[in-house]
Amino acid sequence: MTVHGFSPSGNCHKLRLLLAQLDRPYRWVETDSANGATRTPAYLVKNPNGKVPMLELEDGRVLVESNAILHWLAEGSVFLPDDPWQRAQALSWMFFEQYSHEPYVAVARFICGWTELDSPRRAELPGLRRRAHEALAVMERHLGGQDWFTGPAYGIADIALHAYTHVAGEGGIALSPYPAIEAWCDRVRATPGFVPMPAPDARAAERIARSLAAG
Repeated sequence: MTVHGFSPSGNCHKLRLLLAQLDRPYRWVETDSANGATRTPAYLVKNPNGKVPMLELEDGRVLVESNAILHWLAEGSVFLPDDPWQRAQALSWMFFEQYSHEPYVAVARFICGWTELDSPRRAELPGLRRRAHEALAVMERHLGGQDWFTGPAYGIADIALHAYTHVAGEGGIALSPYPAIEAWCDRVRATPGFVPMPAPDARAAERIARSLAAG
């Protein structure tokens, strides 16, 4: 199978992490979505939505949307509960990640690292950070009584939520007010086969640093 992904993207890293922990072979095609690589005619034929990640099978079938790909890859493994109720709980957190978490945590990080310092989009940051903290507070409450988001054990809901949570600071969203989240991030990093997300390139890292210095 082939994964088309942008390495600094949390949505793409979800697949890299699960595939590593499943010990599944795959080919990675670096696809710089920040600079138009997903808008080419050849890419849009396969994924008209023009986003990463995209999973392409040898028979030509294509699957998109990071959490749908996680669910498909994890089928029959320890990373997806067999119990219908626990599976539904895992899915509910994955929907939460895409609807109430990623649009704020991930977008704040993107604006800080992948837009120019004078971009008008930077006016969005205060609102994005406020909504991001609302999502993190929901996660913190859950982790006050549970170790994981997938059920009684680590799995795909944890992979989905960890992707952007652990780099929230790059969007100016501190995790220090959330000790349970920080402890959960440590547990995720300690899981067998864990692989870290590649760091942003030098240009993005400089923008992040300057963004955080500006407040």
